[in-house]
Amino acid sequence: MSRKALFTTLGDAPRSHGESETESGGGTTENETLRPVRQRARPILGSPELMMNAATSPVGAIGQSLGEFSERARRAEEIERKLTAGQVIIELDPNLIDPSFITDRMPSSPQDVAELTEAIREHGQFNPIMVRPHPEGAGRFQVAFGHRRLRVVASLGRPVKAVVRDLSDEQLVIAQGQENHERKDLSYIEKARFARRLEERFSRATIMSAMSVYKSDLSNMLSVANKIPAEIIDAIGPAPGVGRRGWIELADYLAKGHDASSVSKTALDPALASLTSDERFKRVLAITKRRPISRQSEDWMTASGATLATVSQDRKRVSLTIDRQKAPAFADFVLKRLREIYLEFEAGSTETS
Repeated sequence: MSRKALFTTLGDAPRSHGESETESGGGTTENETLRPVRQRARPILGSPELMMNAATSPVGAIGQSLGEFSERARRAEEIERKLTAGQVIIELDPNLIDPSFITDRMPSSPQDVAELTEAIREHGQFNPIMVRPHPEGAGRFQVAFGHRRLRVVASLGRPVKAVVRDLSDEQLVIAQGQENHERKDLSYIEKARFARRLEERFSRATIMSAMSVYKSDLSNMLSVANKIPAEIIDAIGPAPGVGRRGWIELADYLAKGHDASSVSKTALDPALASLTSDERFKRVLAITKRRPISRQSEDWMTASGATLATVSQDRKRVSLTIDRQKAPAFADFVLKRLREIYLEFEAGSTETS
């Protein structure tokens, strides 16, 4: 069939030669089929299967309009359903997106941020972030994963590519944890702290599902996050080159009575700021490994075997205890000579310097 003939068939069928349009009395002939002229409707939203003929009568036109309106509403609902099911990628204004309610990583180094910024500036955002409609803010969204990409794209003044899904709190943290697990660039201590934050709101089963870890692994992570003070972890940083064994070793040393305040002082030393995170961890671990002075106690005895005094010492102090009832003369002698001994010590220190 020619193209001309094809389009001809879309109009009214031709009448046979000699057929009259009407007979007297307004009837029709036996062989004639009435074909009312119909107006062809435009395809709705690009769907040719929805093309339909509407009668030229007012009732037909109204029916056609209502049908188109209903179909457009159905299509809009379908698009929204696909968005919330995560089937399409859309572009969103970064200013409408808030971070997850649980932080999963520590601040990135300026170098890492610069590299990611340059990559997205040159090649664009390949991987979309995942967001959900914000449960507490109409018209806003909340990130499940992709915080770094969001910040970089926002700094470039571009819309961010995102997948929108309708997620519960539990589903959000599972998606957040599993995406981190797939990337494998989250350090051990970041995972441990993420697990610690999740424990405040979710069951162990949910945490294991979110982080794809076994029960024993989760127990180790929680132990590390609980034993090491937050200020020490913050001062060290993510330490990407330090694995499970290193952090467990540090946690165990701190749990065995090491003074956490002195370790914190070392970690917060401005001189360590120029070191990498891994180097800061090694420095802090080396300090912590030093065996602390255990508490020692020694009795001073007289020639006859009576207790003259007791000397006790630990990491923080040295104490001398004299029983005045047993050795009153010695107690007075020590008190009299103690200041003289200090002045002698101070004089010797001055000469040395």
